[in-house]
Amino acid sequence: MFSTNTFIHFLDVSIDDELPQKFNYPFQYTPHKISKIAAEEVQNYLENQTDFKGGFDKLGKMFGVLIVKTLEGKLAYITAFSGSINENFLLNGFVPPILDTLNPKVFFKVGEEKLNQITREIEAFEKDELYISLQIKIATAKKQQEQEINAFREVLKTAKKKREVKRKEAKEKLKDDAFLRLSEELQKESVRQSFKLKRLKKDWESTLEKLQEELIDFKKPLTALKTTQKTFSAQLKEQLHENYRFLNAQHQQKNLIEIFKETYFQPPERTGECCAPKLLQFAYQNNLRPITMAEFWWGKSPVSEIKTHKQFYPACKSKCKPVLGFMLQGLEVDKNPVKNRNNIILEIPYEDDYLLVVVKPYRFLSVPGKQTEDSVYTRIKKYVPNATGPMMVHRLDMGTSGLLVIAKTFKVYKHLQQQFADRTVKKRYVAILDGIIKKNSGTINLPLRADYDNLPRQLVCFESGRPALTRYEVIERKNNQTKVYLYPETGRTHQLRVHCAHHLGLNTRIFGDDLYGITKDRLYLHAEQLEFTHPITEKRIEFFCESGF
Repeated sequence: MFSTNTFIHFLDVSIDDELPQKFNYPFQYTPHKISKIAAEEVQNYLENQTDFKGGFDKLGKMFGVLIVKTLEGKLAYITAFSGSINENFLLNGFVPPILDTLNPKVFFKVGEEKLNQITREIEAFEKDELYISLQIKIATAKKQQEQEINAFREVLKTAKKKREVKRKEAKEKLKDDAFLRLSEELQKESVRQSFKLKRLKKDWESTLEKLQEELIDFKKPLTALKTTQKTFSAQLKEQLHENYRFLNAQHQQKNLIEIFKETYFQPPERTGECCAPKLLQFAYQNNLRPITMAEFWWGKSPVSEIKTHKQFYPACKSKCKPVLGFMLQGLEVDKNPVKNRNNIILEIPYEDDYLLVVVKPYRFLSVPGKQTEDSVYTRIKKYVPNATGPMMVHRLDMGTSGLLVIAKTFKVYKHLQQQFADRTVKKRYVAILDGIIKKNSGTINLPLRADYDNLPRQLVCFESGRPALTRYEVIERKNNQTKVYLYPETGRTHQLRVHCAHHLGLNTRIFGDDLYGITKDRLYLHAEQLEFTHPITEKRIEFFCESGF
C-alpha cells in the first residue's frame, strides 16, 4: 500500500509464480499486472491526496513504478516522478532524485545563482542610457549614410543623362575637333563626380568606424561579462555531468560524461531526472532487486506530444536509452520485442519489366535500419539485381503492413515519385482504433515534426511543423473499437498514427500502437489499396490487399 511515510511500499499480493523471469525492455513493453496494481495504488493516492498541488489539470507528468524484492524476499514497489513538482524534487513517498540540483546548498544551485547574477549585470549594462544612445547614434548614422549615398547616386544618374543629351546634340552641330574637346570635358566631369561618390563613401566609412570603435571600447566590460558567462556556464554543465553518477546491478558506477562518451553526443538537458533512472538508482542503493517497471502519464495532455491520462508509456530514448543501457547491466533483460521477423516471405502480387508491387508484412522494415539490414529493399535488391536507381518510391512504418510500389529503373522511379509529389497516387489504409469515435467521417489537419528528444516519435507543432492532412471514414463500430478507412493527403512520418492518437485529432489511438498507444501482437494499420498511373503504359492501375483483421 502506498504511504507517504516510506519510500518502499509493500504489496499485499502473492503472485511470485507469475512474476516475470526477466526485467522488461524499458523502451518497448506491455506492463505486467503487478506493475498495474502498483500503478493503481499511486494513482489512487494522486487522485485523493491533499499534500501538494501538482497543477496536473494544466499539464500532466510522467510517473513510474518499479517492482522490487527486498533482501528478505518481500515483494514491494518504489515510485518516482519525472523532473520536479512545484520546484521540488522531494515529495514524501516518492524516491529522491539522483542529484538534487534544487538544493540551495548543492554546487549547482550556488553556481546557478552566480550565473543569474552575471545575467542581471549583462541586462543592466544593456539598459544603460549611454550604451543605448551609442547604438542609436550608429543606427542613425548608417541610415543617414544610406540616404546621402543614394541621393548622390541619383544626382549622378541625372548628370549622366544630361551629358548623354549634350553629347548627342553636339555630335550633330559641332565639328570633329570641337566635339572631341566637349567629349573630353564631359568625361572629366564624370570622373570628378565618381571621385566625389568615392570620397563620400570613404568619409562615411571613417565616421562609422570611429563610432564602432567608440562602442567597442564602451562595451568592453559587457564583452568580458558575456565571456565569463559562457565559460562559467560550460564549467557548471561539465561539473553537473560529472556529479550525476549512476549505478548498475553489478555495483559499477559511471557519470553522464562517461555514459554519453560512446554516443558522440552531449547529454540532453535534464538527463537523469526521468523516472526510470531515479527508480533503479534507489533500488541499487538500498539492496532492492528490480523485477519489472512501468511508467504512466498523469494529468492533462501536452499540446504537442501524445500523452494520455493514466496511459502507460516506454522510457524516453534521447535521455534514458544511454543511461539505462548502463544501469541495466547485470540484470537479465528482455530483448527488444520490435525487431524484424526472420521467417518473412515477401508476397509480390504484380511485376513487369519496369516495376513491382510488394505486400510488406507488419513488423518488417521498408529499408535497412541502423541495427537491422534485412528489409523490403535488401530483399528486392537481391531479387532484381540489375535494377537501377533508388527503387523505393515510398515507405511504410515498420509496424504497418500493406502495399508498396518499387521501381526497377531510375526513369520509372522519377515518374512514380512525381506522382506522389503531385498527390495523384490514391492510397487507402484500414485501421482498428482502440475506442469508439462518434463522427462517421471528417478531416484531420495537424502539422507534424520530429520529436528530436524522443525519435522516432513525431509531435504536433503549429510553429514549425510540416502540413499534414488526413481524411477518415468509419466502417464499423463494435467491441469498443472502431474500424476506419484512412486517406492520407500528405505523407508525413507517422502521420496516420499521430492524427488518430492526438487529442486534437481523433483522440483514439490505433490498436497495438507501440509508440503512441499500447503494445499488442501488432499495429492494426494496413495499406490495403494503391492506385497510380503506370509510367510506361500511362494506364491507371489499382491494387488491393486484405488486411487480415
